[in-house]
Amino acid sequence: MKVMSNDPDMLKEYDFSKGVRGKYAKRYSEGTNVAVIEPDVAEFFPNPDSVNNALRSLIPIIKNRVKIITEQSS
Repeated sequence: MKVMSNDPDMLKEYDFSKGVRGKYAKRYSEGTNVAVIEPDVAEFFPNPDSVNNALRSLIPIIKNRVKIITEQSS
């Protein structure tokens, strides 16, 4: 593998010899959304599915709230 000796951020301890080039390229090209959550919140969500399920459970609440606000302003 090519050594990046001119890149100050690449330390000699980094080992990419088992890396796969483009492993996530297709998924990334289809669009990606990344949200960084704080460690105290991450304790309750062991994986991406648990985060998505929690957010999906909030959607009806948000829709209802928006509906109420819209009706009040009419």
